[in-house]
Amino acid sequence: MGKVIAITNQKGGVGKTTTTVNLAASLALAERRTLVIDLDPQGNASSALGVDRNISAGRTVYQALIGELSFSDILLKTEVDHLWLAPATNDLAGAEIELVTSFARESKLKAALASIRGQFDYILLDCPPSLGMLTINAMNAADSFLVPLQCEYFALEGLSQLLNTVSLIRQSINPALENEGIVLTMFDGRNNLANEVVKEVRTHFADKVFDTVVPRNVRLSECSSFGKPIVLYDIDSKGCTAYLNLAKELLARHQPQPVVGLSGRAAPAPGVHSASSMI
Repeated sequence: MGKVIAITNQKGGVGKTTTTVNLAASLALAERRTLVIDLDPQGNASSALGVDRNISAGRTVYQALIGELSFSDILLKTEVDHLWLAPATNDLAGAEIELVTSFARESKLKAALASIRGQFDYILLDCPPSLGMLTINAMNAADSFLVPLQCEYFALEGLSQLLNTVSLIRQSINPALENEGIVLTMFDGRNNLANEVVKEVRTHFADKVFDTVVPRNVRLSECSSFGKPIVLYDIDSKGCTAYLNLAKELLARHQPQPVVGLSGRAAPAPGVHSASSMI
């Protein structure tokens, strides 16, 4: 069964989508069959992977959550070998309201994922920057959660709130939810406060903090606007190097084995469509 990881932080603008997309692409480059599920109604992960949200309407995460389609019906193959996407549009905002009155509302995503988990090594959930039904569904469906943490003071307050939320979710619906780790993002070594935040987080969370620190990098910002992960946009950039190293760390934690590079093209899973045909 594929490992499901929720990429989450209740604070916005900390690099959740950037981390989800580029970590997923890096895992795919290591020949791990990887799926990104866009759970944010803004659909930024979908755009960052080259999917036109207008054209993908009608075959999105929203339809899978409400039971109109199965996940296998909405999956798209991306430009990166071994990487697939379950896209989202702003229709997903309606799911927040519709799920409130649904039976077993916090388990909709978990149930929907059951049929495809065996097709992937990793499933990354790009959560919205809020604690609504979509985030709760993600936390319930996930085996673990990974926290992108911006190297700024207010990010520490957001982290405290998130960990309180995780504690409540463990007590109520998903006691097996593990802490995958904290990824420090948007780091600027010239900023004294950024260095203090790094020191503070490593002191308090020790081995739960990944060694890799993602720097502020203009190429990471640019690649999303071109609909490409950083491995396709500028593989020599500092941002790309950081996410490749993060993927290596993650793989080493789960299954210590040599990380191979990209070779060949994986056959699409049943029912999977090509993202390039959608744009």
